[in-house]
Amino acid sequence: MTGKVAVITGASRGIGAGLVAGYRGRGWAVVATARAIKPSEDSDLVTVEGDLADPATANQIVGGALDRFGRIDTLVNNAGVYLSKPFTDYTAADYARAVGVNMTGFFWLTQRAVAEMATRYGGHVVNVLATLAETADCGTPAALAALTKGGLAAATRSLAIEYAAYGIRVNAASLGIIATPVHPAASYEHPGGQLRPLGQAGQVSDVVDAVLFLESSPYITGEILHVDGGQTAGHAGPYG
Repeated sequence: MTGKVAVITGASRGIGAGLVAGYRGRGWAVVATARAIKPSEDSDLVTVEGDLADPATANQIVGGALDRFGRIDTLVNNAGVYLSKPFTDYTAADYARAVGVNMTGFFWLTQRAVAEMATRYGGHVVNVLATLAETADCGTPAALAALTKGGLAAATRSLAIEYAAYGIRVNAASLGIIATPVHPAASYEHPGGQLRPLGQAGQVSDVVDAVLFLESSPYITGEILHVDGGQTAGHAGPYG
């Protein structure tokens, strides 16, 4: 065991579950949280159920981490809501759901975690973003993702500068299309032009590798690492 502790949101399945396994594989203790998550029999894996849109959940997560392990070294803000609709079709419920998880949940939990990290002058925050928030696609309306995840991209850079003097790094992984067990495998076989330039979906392991790369790179902060098969580069060049 390393003695280090990671808090991972959206950890019950897909990318979140992969991140939990990745950090545990490196000997980290983990606090895994989601709206619904099974109890753990692993003494170094604590699970916390809760709605991130409720500020009380942040206190529950951080309090649970400190009570069990006494510290938080890394927070991975993986939980997110993605709703693709024409802008004028979004409802008040859609807006509340996306903002509640993507922004409100991020805000309260990160605030609590960074406050704890600052007392020890060290820590790391990784925000999981969506490339569609940066590169608009006429075939995939994503204004609500752009509003919320785009805000997190700006907050990543801002917090990296604000807390550098405290030894706290803040980075992000911006994802393209990632094949997860949440959707049928066949749904990734004929995605049209969405997967250019590489022409294939990314895997959960690609995201885990990217986050762990940021974890093991102490001189990197304020960075947004694109895990998108060249999607961002393609929009800036002949594929755009």
